[in-house]
Amino acid sequence: MSKQIDTKASSALALSNTFESDADGGFKDMGQDDFALPFLRLLTNVSPEIGEVAGALPGMLYNSVTGELYDGKKGVLVVPTSYVRQYIEWAPRGSGSGAPITVYPSTSDILSKTHRETGDNKDYLDNGNYIENTANHYVMIIADGVPSPALIVMKSTQLKKSRKWNSMMLSVKLPSSTGTLYTPPMYSQVYRLTTVGESNDKGKWFGWEVERVGSVEDPNVYAAAKSFSATINSGAVKVKHQSDAEAEAASLDRIF
Repeated sequence: MSKQIDTKASSALALSNTFESDADGGFKDMGQDDFALPFLRLLTNVSPEIGEVAGALPGMLYNSVTGELYDGKKGVLVVPTSYVRQYIEWAPRGSGSGAPITVYPSTSDILSKTHRETGDNKDYLDNGNYIENTANHYVMIIADGVPSPALIVMKSTQLKKSRKWNSMMLSVKLPSSTGTLYTPPMYSQVYRLTTVGESNDKGKWFGWEVERVGSVEDPNVYAAAKSFSATINSGAVKVKHQSDAEAEAASLDRIF
C-alpha cells in the first residue's frame, strides 16, 4: 500500500510539473469577447438567484460566473483596481431586451435632458427610457489567497457608499523614502465588503459596507491587481450590463 501511495504521489508531482511547463496552453485564440467578467452582486429577495441557487439568501454576496456565495455579515476581501462611472440608459421596465440602450461616459450631459415624474426618483428621457447614474468598481476578490477579477456595480441608494469608498481610498497615505506622504495606488489596499440592512420611509433593503483592512502583502496578488487595472484602463474589457430580468437594475430600491 505504501508503495502505491508513493507511486501516486510521484506521478502527481510529475503531472504538476507538466502542467506548469504547459502553462496557458489552449487559450491562445481567446480574447476579451470570449470571457464573462463576473459581477459580485448583493442579493435581495427580488434577485433571480433566490430560489434558483442552492443556499442563496437576501443579504448574501454572489459571484455571477463561479456561482460562489459569500456570507454578507462575514463579507469578502477585495483589492480595488479601477473605478469607472457611467450613465446607463435603460428601456422602461417590462420592455426591451434587458440590455442597456446606450452607455454614456461620466462626462456626458445626458442628465440635463431628463426629468423626474411624480412619485418616482428616476431620471426619464422624453422617449420614456430612464438613465441610471452607475458606479463601477473593478476589484480582485481574494479567496484563500487567490485573486480573481470581478465587477461591483453601485447605483441608486448605494451611490453614497461608492463615494465614501472612493474618499476612503484617496485618504490612504503612506510615508515615502524621503519621509513625505504619498497616495499609494488603488490596487495596493485590501478592503472587506459586507452587507447591512438599511431603511427609509419608503422601505428596507440591503446595502454595502466597506472597511479598509490594510496594504496588500502578497506580491502575486499585487501583480494580478495591477495587471487587471491596466487592462480596464486600456478599454480592453467590455462590460455586458444586464437588467437581470428587471431585478438587478432595481434591486437596491426594492423592499427585502
